[in-house]
Amino acid sequence: MMRAALVTSSVAAAFLLAACGDKPQSAGGVKGDVAPYQGVSNKYAEPGWKAGDKNSWEQALKVRTQHQNEYTRTATK
Repeated sequence: MMRAALVTSSVAAAFLLAACGDKPQSAGGVKGDVAPYQGVSNKYAEPGWKAGDKNSWEQALKVRTQHQNEYTRTATK
């Protein structure tokens, strides 16, 4: 009986202490302090999109949304 209580309390203590080892998680350097249409500094930007132009950004989002919309892709006649 005493041995079972000792094993149970040891397992419970191990589970409680395991939570103390979590490392803080971050977004990996992504900063959200500027508007998304202000631009990016890498080669993966959409060709034809003008950085800093809000209207161009909104049009690119509309086009991307239409390509992902199943209702517009599968037209039934």
